[in-house]
Amino acid sequence: MSSIATSPTAPAVEKRDTGSRKPVSIGTILAWVFMGVILLVTLIPFYWMIRTAFSSNAALYSGATSLLPVDFNTGSFARVFGLQTGEAAIAEGGSGQAINFWRYLANSIVVATVVTIGQVFFSACAAYAFARLKWPGRNLVYTLVLAGLMVPAIFTFLPNFVLIKQLGLIDTLLGISLPTMLMSPFAVFFLRQFFMNVPVELEEAALLDGSSKVGIFFRLILPMSAAPIATLSILTFITSWNDYFWPLMVSYTDNSRVLNVGLGVFRAQNPNTGPDWSGLMAAALVAAIPMLVLFACSAKRIVNSIGFSGIK
Repeated sequence: MSSIATSPTAPAVEKRDTGSRKPVSIGTILAWVFMGVILLVTLIPFYWMIRTAFSSNAALYSGATSLLPVDFNTGSFARVFGLQTGEAAIAEGGSGQAINFWRYLANSIVVATVVTIGQVFFSACAAYAFARLKWPGRNLVYTLVLAGLMVPAIFTFLPNFVLIKQLGLIDTLLGISLPTMLMSPFAVFFLRQFFMNVPVELEEAALLDGSSKVGIFFRLILPMSAAPIATLSILTFITSWNDYFWPLMVSYTDNSRVLNVGLGVFRAQNPNTGPDWSGLMAAALVAAIPMLVLFACSAKRIVNSIGFSGIK
């Protein structure tokens, strides 16, 4: 009688793909090289600003070709913040006159905040009216609003200046804020794209529950639009913070000068040896840091919100 021996089943050997990876195309390499060049060109001015800010203005001209700070010191920042005496500032090549930095900073914060709150709120109201309300001439009015995107801002400076002067708001923070705090064609377009994606059934259910159109806007639409509204607020705040030409036209004293205009005043305070470039770069760096931090923290939200709103 014979017995049949059974051998244990051998474990299955997992087959791995031993094929070579797809080679990188020349187009991909050229694209990365191009992006690297663009990044380098973008960052070199910012690096040069940092290098100049930490240099001594008196020794700056002798080491103009140096890639590192010349006679490294932080005196330029002390001049910006008003922490350096006039004698010490002149000894380092400064003008001996400190700018009213904190006043300019406070003015910039007030103007940017007022413009952001007003522009986002009124643009949201207009965007909801264009997206949901039905009234005669709606499409024509919306087309005219979008046509405002094609009008260069410089064309509106003179009529805005005449209006602000007639209202008696020259050299005031409200005069700086008023032309841009009511509405923006881009903001209306941006929010309308999102409002049109909100399901109509939600509004119909709210109407059946007895809510009015105003109640739907404040209790339903705005809470659902928190992401695009936050994105638009960040973009509006950055744009208002960086504005220069209009505040320069309207503000004449420190009572209403914003930080960007204050940098121009600081630039005009020339000592005998020439402009205080290190102090000017230090002031520009301090003014840019808040916006760089704000944009870095919100860059992903901005990109996602723009894609979700249908802007391609």
